[in-house]
Amino acid sequence: MEDKELLEKFAQPESRNLAFNQLVRKYQQKIYWHIRKMVIDHDDADDLTQDVFVKVWKNLENFRHDAQLYTWIYRIATNECLSFLSSKKRKFFLPLNDVTAELIEKVEASPELAGDEIQQKLQKAILRLPDKQRLVFNMKYFDGMKYEEMSDILGTSVGALKASYHIAVKKIEEFLKLD
Repeated sequence: MEDKELLEKFAQPESRNLAFNQLVRKYQQKIYWHIRKMVIDHDDADDLTQDVFVKVWKNLENFRHDAQLYTWIYRIATNECLSFLSSKKRKFFLPLNDVTAELIEKVEASPELAGDEIQQKLQKAILRLPDKQRLVFNMKYFDGMKYEEMSDILGTSVGALKASYHIAVKKIEEFLKLD
C-alpha cells in the first residue's frame, strides 16, 4: 500500500488502527536495522524501534506532507538513536572510548552482526567514528541513501554530508590499516 493511501486511511477513525498496523509492517524492519547499526544491542534497538512508532502514532495526524513519510519516520528514528547514545554516555559518565569498547564487545557477541572476520573489522572501525559520522556512513554505505534524502532527514547540507562521509571513509581506512 502506498504511503498516501496509508495516510488517508489513518485520517479516518474507523480505519486508523489498520492503517497504522500496515505502516508499522511496511517500515518496522528498515527502521529496526537503521537503529541496530547505531546502538548495536538487539534489546536497545527493539526498545527504540517501539519508541519510534509510538512517536509516529502520536504525531502522524500532524504529519505535514512536505517530506516523504519514510523520511519523516527515519528522522524520528535517527533522533532517537542520537538521544539514546548521548544519554548513555551521560548516564554512565562514560568517555567516548568506553562506550565504543562496549559496542565493539556487543558486535563480537552478536551473531547477526559479527559476520566473517572482514565484516567484523569493518563494524569495529565504524564504531570508532563519532556518532554523527557513523550515522552518515551507515545511511550512505549500508542503506544506499542519496545525499539529498540524507539532507532531508538530518537537516544538513549535501556538501556537509559528502564531506562527513569522505572523512568517515578515510578514518575507517586508517582504522583498518591499524588492525
